[in-house]
Amino acid sequence: MPGGTDLCFGVIAAGRLLGALTFGAGPANAYRLVNGSNRADCLTLSRLWLSDKLPQNSESRVIGIALRVIRHVTNVKFVISYADPSQGHIGGIYQATNWLYTGLSEATPLLDLGDGVNRHSRSVSHSLGTHSVRFLTRQGLDVRKIPQQRKHRYVYFLDPTWRERLTGPVLPYPKQEEVSDASH
Repeated sequence: MPGGTDLCFGVIAAGRLLGALTFGAGPANAYRLVNGSNRADCLTLSRLWLSDKLPQNSESRVIGIALRVIRHVTNVKFVISYADPSQGHIGGIYQATNWLYTGLSEATPLLDLGDGVNRHSRSVSHSLGTHSVRFLTRQGLDVRKIPQQRKHRYVYFLDPTWRERLTGPVLPYPKQEEVSDASH
């Protein structure tokens, strides 16, 4: 479970869990993509997994249902999500469901705490109370920063009146052949 998770959705069919989505805090300053917003106005779609047993286009349907629920039961104004080009992802599902593409995120290194497991700094902070490399090193951990590639960033406005507050430009969607160029 990603650190900072606030909402979890399960996809159940025929009494079996066949998918899951999690939404949470996301990067500390992601909400700043929208003028006048604060952390409570924004969620990040942090995980999405659906079984291959589900029908085609299930991703877009499941995301749509989750976003409608969030719109009706919270005061969240927009959702951000990322697609990882190092995994061959360009955000095709976000493109198909009309999210706005805002370019590549800043690269955040992963942390290895000396055990060979690469962890997101948010997960380290969630479990240890900090992600400060200096502090963790002083506590006797052999911390290494593992470089990570920048990710494609998408925004979806649950409140369409907030769209005009987007701080940067909406860019053309990346195409699959551009993924290999983005990874170098």
